Amino acid sequence: MRIVVLVSGSGSNLQAVIDAVQDGDLPVEIAAVGADRPDTYGVERAAAAGIPTFVVDFKSHASRAEWNAELTAQTAGFEPDYVISSGFMRIVDQRFLDRFPNRYLNTHPALLPSFPGAHGVRDALAYGVKITGCTVMIADAGIDTGPILAQAAVPVLEGDTEETLHERIKVQERLLLIETLRELALTPSTQQR
Repeated sequence: MRIVVLVSGSGSNLQAVIDAVQDGDLPVEIAAVGADRPDTYGVERAAAAGIPTFVVDFKSHASRAEWNAELTAQTAGFEPDYVISSGFMRIVDQRFLDRFPNRYLNTHPALLPSFPGAHGVRDALAYGVKITGCTVMIADAGIDTGPILAQAAVPVLEGDTEETLHERIKVQERLLLIETLRELALTPSTQQR
């Protein structure tokens, strides 16, 4: 199974996937890693692992539509079975979603449908939940509304801050992403491409 991973920052989830592939624990080929801006550590991680990289700089395009068109073309050029949003902080358009129907995966640091959006950890703490977690889903045109593939629970501890809770969620998120990718790779329907 071929994947393209999209990043906007440090790429800690990406590194976990790279490590699992290199250790032989994940039967996946990382065809490429793409970013929405230059100089991301995620792209550096990929390059250090010998993985092809590309950057579709959001700021260098006249419009969001032009940026989306180039991102779609660049990603499609690697012929992925799945595209993984790994801390990719841009919303893709319908053209991108149509090019990769039911094949664009995203992670979210909350148990969806609770606490969607950019501040899932902060919102869960503010609400006072005792258990939160992470979700791997198929991204759609909504904000964290796509079909849920897997979830893992993380308890909220006394004295947790947004940072301490988010770090514990990230550990589970990495494990859940790898487990989900493994299950997809071993499913016969993904072997057809």
